[in-house]
Amino acid sequence: MKNLLLISAVIILVLVAGCTSVTPSTTGKTTLQFTTSPSGAEVYLDNQYAGTTPSSLSDVSVGTHSLEYRLTGYSPWKSTITVPAGTSSYYASLTPLASKTATTIPSGIATTVQPISVVVQQPTVTITESTDTLVIGGKLLFSGTCKGSNGVILMLYGPGIYTNGVKVAEPSVGTDNTWSYTWNPGTSIMNGAYTMIAYDKQKQASDKVSFNAVGGGSITISAASATIPQGNTASFSGLCTSGAKTVRLTLYGPGQYSNGVDVVTLPLNADNTWNYKFTFDQAKPMGIYTMYVHDAQNTGSASVIVSIVSP
Repeated sequence: MKNLLLISAVIILVLVAGCTSVTPSTTGKTTLQFTTSPSGAEVYLDNQYAGTTPSSLSDVSVGTHSLEYRLTGYSPWKSTITVPAGTSSYYASLTPLASKTATTIPSGIATTVQPISVVVQQPTVTITESTDTLVIGGKLLFSGTCKGSNGVILMLYGPGIYTNGVKVAEPSVGTDNTWSYTWNPGTSIMNGAYTMIAYDKQKQASDKVSFNAVGGGSITISAASATIPQGNTASFSGLCTSGAKTVRLTLYGPGQYSNGVDVVTLPLNADNTWNYKFTFDQAKPMGIYTMYVHDAQNTGSASVIVSIVSP
């Protein structure tokens, strides 16, 4: 009897030990790398747009996430992934969509009649924009085609409230398979780069365009010296944070400069600053000059006055 009790106790201890496990830590952040064949697929992590392949995403929480790749003409690839600490790579070979066929035999017809094949067309979507630069306060026209769906969904990604994507409209598709939408955000948007994605209603196909919004911010100009001896060079510099890529300098003054003369168009430096040197040679009369700076889309300007004196 004592032996039987001892054996039973050992079995219970083994069973308890076998059911005990240690759950690994899922705290911390990591970096994910996404690649597909073919490349160019849209990446959605936890149903949020995360760029196109090949790409990487940092500051991702360790643990379980949903991952999806979408590419027009290919079946969506979906998986639940468990992200460990450290950098992880996730690759998928996408499968092309095959034309769906349905075979039917009409009622009352002998089965020797050839089957009827019906081809089901996969949806297709295109999108274009009226301009790749939107001056804040203006409008932007988007248009395109959509086949296989009676409407499109427009999702906008960009700075501010558009960081995680915002559905801005669901324009209907006409009988000629075309659609259009005019976006009029007013002055509330931030300058920067934006991407508009057009989907069919079932989100089986998509297309996208990118544009820049410019305006707001600040535009400045200063001169190294307010008094320049005739024949010498004046140094001008400033800052442009309107979102424009270039600035234009225009000089007003006596003689030929009375109505203003465009001097130069300059690309901005990486930190949005600019610099320029202008020589007031002997052919330029002495007097008071004003140098103006405008951003490329004329959303703002600034000026500085210099005096050209006898050497």
